[in-house]
Amino acid sequence: MTPSQQSTQTGILAIMPKLYSPIGFTKGYNFVLWFVFSGGMLGFCLARLMYLDFYGVFCSPDDSSANHAAPGECYWYNTYNVYRVGIKMHLYTIIPAGVLACVQFVPVVRHKLILLHRINGYITLLLSLVGVAGAFMIAPVAFGGDLAIRGAVGLLAIIFVGSLSLAYYYIKRLRVDLHRAWMLRAWFYAGCIVTVRIIMVITAILISSGDGKGGFFQPKACRELASYLNSTLLLQEYPDCTSLDAWVLVKADLTADGPEHQSAALDVGFGMATWIAIAIHAIGVEFYLQLTPGETRRLRELSHQRQAQANVSLQASSKTIVTDSERNNI
Repeated sequence: MTPSQQSTQTGILAIMPKLYSPIGFTKGYNFVLWFVFSGGMLGFCLARLMYLDFYGVFCSPDDSSANHAAPGECYWYNTYNVYRVGIKMHLYTIIPAGVLACVQFVPVVRHKLILLHRINGYITLLLSLVGVAGAFMIAPVAFGGDLAIRGAVGLLAIIFVGSLSLAYYYIKRLRVDLHRAWMLRAWFYAGCIVTVRIIMVITAILISSGDGKGGFFQPKACRELASYLNSTLLLQEYPDCTSLDAWVLVKADLTADGPEHQSAALDVGFGMATWIAIAIHAIGVEFYLQLTPGETRRLRELSHQRQAQANVSLQASSKTIVTDSERNNI
């Protein structure tokens, strides 16, 4: 290594603590892990804040926009109240919850801004539960809504809410170390939706043959297709749609002409992508916990201290109660 390279490396190492120390990190590798995982989640949520403008962006009349929902999805949301309420509940709560959750894992918030950490935690928990309820409501129509998708949504909801519940239980028991572990698990599980998008797009590209032969097909309701295809084209491509109550098979191919083919390509891989992403994140969070043993030990010691203090306070309170009772008897 040349002197100039050594100087550059030394300069970077000297600058790094100035970046992570103000927000409470004491070790560089902890900051890197937080930046990669929490930063990815934060970026994903911030990029989707525009969806809070439901009719202006997510289900805008201009369905050709890249920020629009998948072709045909807004038919279900705009036609049926249960799906419209469900998607709004989901978007309006889980996106802000994801942003607030990232704040929760900043050390300076956990160590010095304890009141903010608690209030923000309760808000995040409430928003998350409402968001999960909304996800259940839209599961039957989300990216096709087949049984694989509904099962994946159900599993994700169970492990996410279950982890949040355990995190809440342990913080009430003053087990800060286990509270951290289960809260990390909860948001790693929730963060799998970022990985789902990546796997789903890769899958859609791989299954797109481009020659119109073979490949995969996705069932679509004629009513859904009629919401974005004109009647002439609809009957030309799908003669069975003379009855809008019918269902037809649509070729899943990103390279084919017609938005229904792009929609089908995304729908076909969504269920598989969700199951794979859940598995990746379930294993990944355990690796993360193993990579941060120092924080686990520190919080375990802190938990023991708080439990000891709580026991002392409880014993003192009990003695006071007994003494007051005895005085009353006298």
